[in-house]
Amino acid sequence: MDLQLKGKKAILAGATKGIGRAVAEVLAAEGCAIELCARDKAGVEEAVQQLRERGGSATGESVDLGNADAYRDWVTRASERLGGCDIFVCFGSAGGGAPSEERWQAAFELDLLATYRGIDAALPTLEKSGSASIVVISTTVAIEPAFGPQPYAALKAAVTNYAGALAHSLAPKGIRVNTVSPGPILIEGGAWDKIKAGRPEFYEKTVNQVPLGRLGQAAEVANAVAFLASPVSAFTTGTNLVIDGGMTKRVQH
Repeated sequence: MDLQLKGKKAILAGATKGIGRAVAEVLAAEGCAIELCARDKAGVEEAVQQLRERGGSATGESVDLGNADAYRDWVTRASERLGGCDIFVCFGSAGGGAPSEERWQAAFELDLLATYRGIDAALPTLEKSGSASIVVISTTVAIEPAFGPQPYAALKAAVTNYAGALAHSLAPKGIRVNTVSPGPILIEGGAWDKIKAGRPEFYEKTVNQVPLGRLGQAAEVANAVAFLASPVSAFTTGTNLVIDGGMTKRVQH
């Protein structure tokens, strides 16, 4: 299927690792021009170089998503370098873990505010696109608690709610907003990879809770993000696409 992404311009915040990196690779392979950022300068340079070696168009900068002014300024510069923006996705996250004052603050800054700030900064350019799309990254634990109370889940729930309301608000302007909520995704060097090595019993218990019998892959999430972001999904907005191998139990009416 041709996703009709060739020539589109995508701004990806926090996209040098994990799902963000996989999305950058898929969009670049589909013909999108990519502008990405992350805090680690070496990681940005490596990601950009690899995308270019594979024939993609990519540029990037080292940006701390917790620095509101620097982050907003980067989105503006990225739009100018690309000559527009058709797709915006923020992958910023503080990750999971037990509640603490520091984790609550980090989740507020990197999961919620980073999403809001990036979208807000990109909106003036997205409004000029003929096929504007925002994809928000949430998680299944935002809709169905699975690993105890944690800031990550609560703030991602807020992100999911915000995205749904934003979809209705921006639809008259031709800007689509959709959410992708992955379940456990096994990524080399990522959280579940570390759990597999350090807490094998918990890892196997989690795998056994997934009806498909395995954890997901970053590429599987990336393909879904690309589909939702593409003109092929032109009539889809306000949805929350759950990608979890059937792990969540709720009936999705």
